[in-house]
Amino acid sequence: MLSELLQGTDTGGFLVIQDSSSCTGRHLLKSFINAALNREENIHVLGFEVSEEELAEGLNTSAPQRLHFHNAYSDPLGWTDHLTFTVHQFCFDELTHLVKQTSQSKPATLVIDSLSWILRHQSPPAVCKTLQQLKRGGAVRAIIGLLHADMHQKGTVGSVCHLTTSVITVAPGMKGDEAVAKITKRSKSGKVMQYEEIFSIKEDLTVIVQSKPSHLEHKQTDPEEQQMDPTAHLTFNLRLSDTERKAKEKLALPFVFSKEKKTALLHSGQGSGRILYEPDANDDYDQEDPDDDLDV
Repeated sequence: MLSELLQGTDTGGFLVIQDSSSCTGRHLLKSFINAALNREENIHVLGFEVSEEELAEGLNTSAPQRLHFHNAYSDPLGWTDHLTFTVHQFCFDELTHLVKQTSQSKPATLVIDSLSWILRHQSPPAVCKTLQQLKRGGAVRAIIGLLHADMHQKGTVGSVCHLTTSVITVAPGMKGDEAVAKITKRSKSGKVMQYEEIFSIKEDLTVIVQSKPSHLEHKQTDPEEQQMDPTAHLTFNLRLSDTERKAKEKLALPFVFSKEKKTALLHSGQGSGRILYEPDANDDYDQEDPDDDLDV
Protein backbone atom coordinates (compact mmCIF):
# COMPACT_ATOMS: atom_id res chain seq x y z
CA MET A 1 0.00 0.00 0.00
CA LEU A 2 2.89 2.40 0.71
CA SER A 3 4.16 1.92 -2.84
CA GLU A 4 0.70 2.70 -4.24
CA LEU A 5 0.50 5.90 -2.22
CA LEU A 6 3.90 6.97 -3.52
CA GLN A 7 2.58 6.65 -7.07
CA GLY A 8 0.12 9.46 -6.32
CA THR A 9 -2.84 8.14 -8.28
CA ASP A 10 -5.48 9.80 -6.06
CA THR A 11 -6.49 13.22 -7.35
CA GLY A 12 -7.88 15.52 -4.69
CA GLY A 13 -6.41 13.43 -1.91
CA PHE A 14 -5.12 14.59 1.43
CA LEU A 15 -2.25 12.56 2.90
CA VAL A 16 -0.91 13.07 6.42
CA ILE A 17 2.38 11.60 7.61
CA GLN A 18 2.05 11.32 11.37
CA ASP A 19 5.27 11.00 13.34
CA SER A 20 6.56 11.50 16.88
CA SER A 21 9.77 12.26 18.70
CA SER A 22 10.74 8.57 18.58
CA CYS A 23 10.58 8.36 14.77
CA THR A 24 10.68 11.26 12.31
CA GLY A 25 8.55 11.31 9.19
CA ARG A 26 10.45 14.00 7.26
CA HIS A 27 12.49 11.46 5.29
CA LEU A 28 9.27 9.82 4.10
CA LEU A 29 7.87 13.27 3.28
CA LYS A 30 10.90 13.98 1.09
CA SER A 31 10.37 10.61 -0.61
CA PHE A 32 6.84 11.69 -1.56
CA ILE A 33 8.19 15.00 -2.89
CA ASN A 34 10.84 13.21 -4.93
CA ALA A 35 8.28 10.75 -6.32
CA ALA A 36 6.06 13.65 -7.42
CA LEU A 37 9.03 15.36 -9.10
CA ASN A 38 9.81 12.15 -10.98
CA ARG A 39 6.22 12.22 -12.28
CA GLU A 40 6.92 15.76 -13.57
CA GLU A 41 4.42 17.38 -11.23
CA ASN A 42 4.62 20.92 -9.90
CA ILE A 43 5.33 20.97 -6.16
CA HIS A 44 4.68 23.82 -3.74
CA VAL A 45 6.33 23.40 -0.36
CA LEU A 46 5.40 25.49 2.67
CA GLY A 47 8.59 25.18 4.69
CA PHE A 48 8.18 26.15 8.34
CA GLU A 49 10.63 23.84 10.08
CA VAL A 50 13.67 23.40 7.82
CA SER A 51 15.45 25.63 5.34
CA GLU A 52 15.23 25.25 1.59
CA GLU A 53 18.78 23.88 1.39
CA GLU A 54 18.09 21.16 3.95
CA LEU A 55 14.81 20.16 2.32
CA ALA A 56 16.26 20.06 -1.20
CA GLU A 57 19.11 17.76 -0.16
CA GLY A 58 18.72 14.48 -2.02
CA LEU A 59 15.77 15.60 -4.17
CA ASN A 60 15.63 15.35 -7.94
CA THR A 61 17.01 18.69 -9.16
CA SER A 62 16.85 17.98 -12.89
CA ALA A 63 13.91 20.38 -13.22
CA PRO A 64 14.19 22.98 -10.44
CA GLN A 65 11.45 25.12 -11.99
CA ARG A 66 8.86 22.55 -10.90
CA LEU A 67 9.81 22.77 -7.21
CA HIS A 68 8.56 25.96 -5.54
CA PHE A 69 9.77 26.47 -1.98
CA HIS A 70 7.90 29.14 -0.03
CA ASN A 71 10.19 30.25 2.75
CA ALA A 72 8.35 30.29 6.06
CA TYR A 73 11.42 29.19 7.99
CA SER A 74 13.37 32.45 8.32
CA ASP A 75 10.45 34.64 9.49
CA PRO A 76 7.32 32.51 10.06
CA LEU A 77 5.46 35.16 12.09
CA GLY A 78 6.32 38.15 9.89
CA TRP A 79 8.30 40.09 12.49
CA THR A 80 10.63 41.56 9.86
CA ASP A 81 9.91 43.23 6.55
CA HIS A 82 11.31 40.37 4.45
CA LEU A 83 9.02 39.08 1.73
CA THR A 84 8.55 35.58 3.12
CA PHE A 85 5.56 33.34 3.65
CA THR A 86 4.04 33.66 7.12
CA VAL A 87 1.67 31.51 9.11
CA HIS A 88 -0.99 34.22 8.85
CA GLN A 89 -1.14 33.64 5.08
CA PHE A 90 -2.34 30.09 5.56
CA CYS A 91 -5.85 30.63 4.24
CA PHE A 92 -7.67 29.53 1.13
CA ASP A 93 -7.49 32.81 -0.82
CA GLU A 94 -3.79 33.41 -0.13
CA LEU A 95 -2.76 29.85 -0.97
CA THR A 96 -4.86 29.72 -4.12
CA HIS A 97 -3.31 32.97 -5.35
CA LEU A 98 0.17 31.74 -4.44
CA VAL A 99 -0.21 28.44 -6.29
CA LYS A 100 -1.83 29.89 -9.41
CA GLN A 101 0.73 32.67 -9.60
CA THR A 102 3.71 30.33 -9.93
CA SER A 103 2.22 27.11 -11.34
CA GLN A 104 1.40 25.97 -14.82
CA SER A 105 -2.11 25.31 -16.10
CA LYS A 106 -2.44 21.92 -14.39
CA PRO A 107 -3.03 21.70 -10.62
CA ALA A 108 0.00 21.33 -8.36
CA THR A 109 0.75 19.28 -5.25
CA LEU A 110 0.89 21.22 -1.99
CA VAL A 111 3.34 20.00 0.67
CA ILE A 112 3.07 21.40 4.20
CA ASP A 113 6.11 21.06 6.46
CA SER A 114 4.60 21.01 8.92
CA LEU A 115 0.97 21.18 9.99
CA SER A 116 2.07 21.21 13.63
CA TRP A 117 3.71 24.61 13.23
CA ILE A 118 0.50 26.04 11.78
CA LEU A 119 -1.69 24.44 14.46
CA ARG A 120 0.41 26.11 17.16
CA HIS A 121 -0.43 29.57 15.79
CA GLN A 122 -3.90 29.09 14.32
CA SER A 123 -7.01 27.51 15.78
CA PRO A 124 -7.74 23.92 14.68
CA PRO A 125 -11.16 24.86 13.21
CA ALA A 126 -9.54 27.53 11.01
CA VAL A 127 -6.84 25.10 9.81
CA CYS A 128 -9.39 22.37 9.08
CA LYS A 129 -11.57 24.83 7.18
CA THR A 130 -8.64 25.89 4.98
CA LEU A 131 -7.66 22.29 4.29
CA GLN A 132 -11.22 21.37 3.35
CA GLN A 133 -11.48 24.36 1.00
CA LEU A 134 -8.18 23.43 -0.65
CA LYS A 135 -9.41 19.89 -1.24
CA ARG A 136 -12.50 21.16 -3.05
CA GLY A 137 -11.11 24.33 -4.61
CA GLY A 138 -9.31 22.71 -7.53
CA ALA A 139 -6.16 24.82 -7.27
CA VAL A 140 -4.10 21.91 -5.91
CA ARG A 141 -4.06 18.34 -7.11
CA ALA A 142 -3.24 16.83 -3.73
CA ILE A 143 -2.12 17.85 -0.24
CA ILE A 144 0.67 16.16 1.72
CA GLY A 145 1.29 17.28 5.28
CA LEU A 146 3.62 16.33 8.11
CA LEU A 147 2.04 16.20 11.57
CA HIS A 148 3.85 15.71 14.89
CA ALA A 149 1.16 13.84 16.81
CA ASP A 150 2.83 14.05 20.22
CA MET A 151 2.71 17.87 20.14
CA HIS A 152 -1.09 18.13 20.09
CA GLN A 153 -4.10 16.86 21.93
CA LYS A 154 -5.80 13.78 20.56
CA GLY A 155 -8.88 15.78 19.59
CA THR A 156 -6.81 18.10 17.40
CA VAL A 157 -5.03 15.20 15.71
CA GLY A 158 -8.34 13.43 15.18
CA SER A 159 -9.95 16.51 13.61
CA VAL A 160 -7.15 16.88 11.06
CA CYS A 161 -7.00 13.16 10.28
CA HIS A 162 -10.78 13.10 9.79
CA LEU A 163 -10.31 15.21 6.64
CA THR A 164 -7.66 12.95 5.15
CA THR A 165 -7.93 10.25 2.55
CA SER A 166 -4.82 8.48 3.88
CA VAL A 167 -2.85 8.59 7.14
CA ILE A 168 0.62 7.10 7.51
CA THR A 169 1.82 6.72 11.09
CA VAL A 170 5.53 5.97 11.31
CA ALA A 171 7.08 4.12 14.24
CA PRO A 172 10.57 2.73 14.92
CA GLY A 173 11.37 -0.68 13.47
CA MET A 174 13.34 -3.59 14.87
CA LYS A 175 16.51 -2.50 13.03
CA GLY A 176 18.11 0.91 12.92
CA ASP A 177 17.40 1.63 9.25
CA GLU A 178 13.86 0.25 9.32
CA ALA A 179 10.56 1.82 10.25
CA VAL A 180 6.99 0.61 10.54
CA ALA A 181 4.24 2.35 8.58
CA LYS A 182 0.69 1.98 9.88
CA ILE A 183 -1.54 3.07 7.01
CA THR A 184 -5.22 4.00 7.17
CA LYS A 185 -6.80 4.58 3.76
CA ARG A 186 -10.35 5.76 3.09
CA SER A 187 -11.88 5.02 -0.29
CA LYS A 188 -14.41 7.25 -2.02
CA SER A 189 -17.17 4.82 -1.08
CA GLY A 190 -16.37 5.33 2.60
CA LYS A 191 -14.63 2.00 3.18
CA VAL A 192 -11.69 2.18 5.59
CA MET A 193 -8.71 -0.13 5.05
CA GLN A 194 -5.73 -0.53 7.36
CA TYR A 195 -2.28 -1.87 6.54
CA GLU A 196 1.02 -2.25 8.35
CA GLU A 197 4.32 -2.50 6.49
CA ILE A 198 8.04 -2.38 7.24
CA PHE A 199 10.03 -0.03 5.02
CA SER A 200 13.41 1.61 4.67
CA ILE A 201 14.57 4.68 2.76
CA LYS A 202 17.75 4.76 0.65
CA GLU A 203 20.05 7.73 0.22
CA ASP A 204 18.33 8.67 -3.04
CA LEU A 205 15.00 8.78 -1.11
CA THR A 206 13.74 5.57 -2.70
CA VAL A 207 11.34 3.72 -0.41
CA ILE A 208 11.87 -0.02 -0.11
CA VAL A 209 8.88 -1.90 1.29
CA GLN A 210 10.37 -5.01 2.83
CA SER A 211 7.55 -7.03 4.35
CA LYS A 212 4.72 -7.02 6.77
CA PRO A 213 5.72 -7.36 10.43
CA SER A 214 5.87 -10.96 11.61
CA HIS A 215 4.28 -10.06 14.92
CA LEU A 216 2.36 -7.13 16.24
CA GLU A 217 3.58 -5.55 19.43
CA HIS A 218 1.00 -5.12 22.15
CA LYS A 219 0.04 -1.51 22.50
CA GLN A 220 0.68 -0.18 25.96
CA THR A 221 -2.46 1.40 27.26
CA ASP A 222 -2.18 4.87 28.67
CA PRO A 223 -3.22 4.92 32.35
CA GLU A 224 -5.70 7.68 31.52
CA GLU A 225 -7.33 5.44 28.92
CA GLN A 226 -7.83 2.51 31.26
CA GLN A 227 -11.50 2.20 32.06
CA MET A 228 -12.35 1.36 35.65
CA ASP A 229 -14.84 -1.39 36.39
CA PRO A 230 -17.89 0.32 37.96
CA THR A 231 -18.87 -2.92 39.74
CA ALA A 232 -15.50 -3.45 41.41
CA HIS A 233 -16.23 -1.85 44.81
CA LEU A 234 -19.96 -2.44 45.31
CA THR A 235 -21.39 -3.67 48.62
CA PHE A 236 -23.81 -6.02 46.86
CA ASN A 237 -23.55 -8.59 44.10
CA LEU A 238 -24.99 -7.87 40.66
CA ARG A 239 -24.48 -11.39 39.38
CA LEU A 240 -26.40 -14.59 40.20
CA SER A 241 -24.89 -17.88 41.17
CA ASP A 242 -26.00 -21.14 39.55
CA THR A 243 -28.25 -21.99 42.50
CA GLU A 244 -29.86 -18.56 42.47
CA ARG A 245 -30.39 -18.72 38.72
CA LYS A 246 -32.15 -22.11 38.96
CA ALA A 247 -34.39 -20.84 41.77
CA LYS A 248 -35.27 -17.80 39.68
CA GLU A 249 -36.26 -19.96 36.72
CA LYS A 250 -38.57 -22.11 38.89
CA LEU A 251 -40.34 -19.12 40.42
CA ALA A 252 -43.92 -18.60 39.18
CA LEU A 253 -44.49 -14.93 38.56
CA PRO A 254 -47.85 -13.41 39.58
CA PHE A 255 -50.32 -12.30 36.91
CA VAL A 256 -48.65 -14.58 34.39
CA PHE A 257 -50.79 -17.40 33.00
CA SER A 258 -48.99 -20.69 33.08
CA LYS A 259 -49.77 -23.53 30.73
CA GLU A 260 -51.91 -25.24 33.37
CA LYS A 261 -54.01 -22.10 33.97
CA LYS A 262 -54.64 -21.62 30.27
CA THR A 263 -55.78 -25.25 29.87
CA ALA A 264 -58.17 -25.00 32.85
CA LEU A 265 -59.80 -21.83 31.53
CA LEU A 266 -60.20 -22.98 27.95
CA HIS A 267 -61.52 -26.46 28.81
CA SER A 268 -63.91 -25.98 31.71
CA GLY A 269 -65.29 -29.21 33.21
CA GLN A 270 -68.34 -30.03 35.37
CA GLY A 271 -68.95 -27.82 38.34
CA SER A 272 -67.90 -24.68 36.57
CA GLY A 273 -70.13 -21.62 36.89
CA ARG A 274 -72.88 -20.98 34.28
CA ILE A 275 -75.68 -18.42 33.83
CA LEU A 276 -79.20 -19.79 33.12
CA TYR A 277 -82.06 -17.44 32.16
CA GLU A 278 -85.72 -18.38 31.72
CA PRO A 279 -88.05 -15.66 30.33
CA ASP A 280 -91.25 -14.96 32.33
CA ALA A 281 -94.66 -13.48 31.41
CA ASN A 282 -93.43 -9.90 31.57
CA ASP A 283 -90.85 -10.56 28.90
CA ASP A 284 -93.10 -9.73 25.94
CA TYR A 285 -90.83 -9.88 22.99
CA ASP A 286 -92.46 -9.12 19.66
CA GLN A 287 -90.26 -9.90 16.72
CA GLU A 288 -92.23 -7.52 14.48
CA ASP A 289 -91.91 -4.58 16.89
CA PRO A 290 -89.03 -5.06 19.34
CA ASP A 291 -89.66 -1.59 20.85
CA ASP A 292 -93.37 -2.12 21.55
CA ASP A 293 -92.85 -2.13 25.31
CA LEU A 294 -91.33 1.35 25.27
CA ASP A 295 -93.61 4.31 26.06
CA VAL A 296 -92.65 6.58 23.21
